[in-house]
Amino acid sequence: MEVTLLGTGDAIGTPVVGCKCETCNDGRNGGKSRRYRFSILIKSNNGSSILVDTGPDLKWQLIENDIGHIDGVIWTHGHYDHYAGFVEFHRIQRKVDVYGLSDTLDYILDYLYFLKPIRHDVQAYETFNIDNLNITLFEVTHPPLKKVVGVVVVENGKKVVITGDTCANIPKKSMDIIKEPDVLIADAIVPTGFNVQKHMDAKQALELSENIKAKYTVLTHLSHYFKPHDIATKEFPLGYDGMKIIV
Repeated sequence: MEVTLLGTGDAIGTPVVGCKCETCNDGRNGGKSRRYRFSILIKSNNGSSILVDTGPDLKWQLIENDIGHIDGVIWTHGHYDHYAGFVEFHRIQRKVDVYGLSDTLDYILDYLYFLKPIRHDVQAYETFNIDNLNITLFEVTHPPLKKVVGVVVVENGKKVVITGDTCANIPKKSMDIIKEPDVLIADAIVPTGFNVQKHMDAKQALELSENIKAKYTVLTHLSHYFKPHDIATKEFPLGYDGMKIIV
């Protein structure tokens, strides 16, 4: 299994429009602080490709990573920075298989109905398959939304956990199924010292990693409040756009 972080930014990405902070300047000048909005590509050992979320920058993510076809899309929730880029499939690929909770699909497809994707309603904690990938959605906490999920992907005994957007208050049932992943990709919107409620900060994400005994952890959904990437990575295991992880 190969995991590519197509977009590691938060809802507004980096650089932020009009911002001249060090991190935004690094992103503007081509550094790894440039962060498209959230999306993850997973390739199975059989060659199938799926997306976890489709952020607004999806067109350039697909072009820059030479992706021309997708075998499925999983949506974690209905915030625009996690689905709005799906419009880039218009006139490119029809009848894309899309997966998610019923409430999430109802909301997103009310907007994207004209693309006529093939809808697959999925229940949390019930495993389904896309090719050789075994996938389970697990509930997380991302107020004010009531139904938000993370994603577990397993292939040939290797386990990847993607928290999606969540605060640290993850339900126990979810904590039980995300234990001991080979890779944890965790929401960490800010470094320590910020008061956040809808997301984890970096300290909370690393505590989650320790609690579930993750073998390898990378932080994503990052804001420009982190120091420039090359400096921040001395303290935190930040992901970056285009980062590939072989599992």
